[in-house]
Formats: sequence, structure tokens, C-alpha cells
Amino acid sequence: MSGRDADTLGFYAAEAQIYAGRARELGQARLQRFAGLVPAGGKVLELGCGGGQDSEALLGLGLDVSPTDGSPELAAQAEMRLGRPVSVLLFEDLTADAAFDGIWANACLLHVPRPALPGILARVHRALRPGGVFYASYKAGEAEGRDRFGRFYNYPDADWLRTAYGIGRWRSLDIAEETGGGYDREPTRWLHVTAIKLS
Repeated sequence: MSGRDADTLGFYAAEAQIYAGRARELGQARLQRFAGLVPAGGKVLELGCGGGQDSEALLGLGLDVSPTDGSPELAAQAEMRLGRPVSVLLFEDLTADAAFDGIWANACLLHVPRPALPGILARVHRALRPGGVFYASYKAGEAEGRDRFGRFYNYPDADWLRTAYGIGRWRSLDIAEETGGGYDREPTRWLHVTAIKLS
């Protein structure tokens, strides 16, 4: 996650054990679709892995997953689940170059302030190999704001995201909308973005 919002990081530090241990819908169909777009045994970076549930599922699908989170407390929880190291990584510190076949960023880049997101997306693009797959999800909205826990959200719409991603960088860019929920148990419009880097 971005390291620039103390309230958001503070929430995850205080709630790490509860947040990581909660029952949540994994979105198995999205995980399987992503895995199907990545070469068998491909190298995948997970950004904002939280409690490690998605990394666990992707490992189970035969991918070579490197889990990361910006919260040291959540990274420690994920390590306990996964039995492997989880790197503490803020999005702005991603420096990999053509290192991954896929990058999975479920419900984490939504914490990046809008002015900073295009730069973070450029780092993600650089970290992917040609033809690499990038999945991310966002809570849809009209303006930046905070939830009742004080967590910061960028709340984009689909058109704003298309511009932020830079359509010319990607072979394909698909945005699907879905109604669901989250940790706050509030009805939420989710935007699921799958982008494939030009070969």
C-alpha cells in the first residue's frame, strides 16, 4: 500500500489479526481466470496480500507467488498462513523490471491517492514481462474519501481508471463492475480491472 496515509496504515496495524482471520469471499472465478492467463508455474507478484488468502489460492493453482503487503503487521499474519516469507513493500517502492508474468492487486490500490495512482501503475507495468497479466480491484465512486474506519480510498469510476492506466500501454484493458461488500459490510460497487501488457 501507499505509505503516505497514517490513518490507513494505523487501521491495518491495529486490526491485523481480525482483518487477516475474517471469513471472506475469495472470488474463485477471478483467481482461476487470472491463473489461466499466466503461464503454468508463472511468477506472480501479489501486492497488498492482506492475510494471504489470495496468495494461498494462487499457490494452490500452481503459480510461483511472491506475496507482499505495505503493513508489517498484515505481512506477519500472512506469513503465518502461508509458511513462507512475505515482504513488506509499499507500492511506490516497487522497482522490479520485467520480472513477473502476472501481478495480482486485489482491493489494495484503492488506497492510493488519485494523483499518485498513474505513477504506481507505471511501476506495475514496468515490473511485468511482455504479455504479462495485471489484475486489480477498486471501490467505485466519484471522489476521494474515507470509510467509517478512517481508511482512505480513491473511489474512481471506469473512465478515470482507463485514463490512469494509459490505454496505449496495454494489449487489452477490461473493466467489469460488480456489486458486493467488504470489511465494513456496506453495499459496494466494485470495479475489477484486468490488463495485459503489450508483447
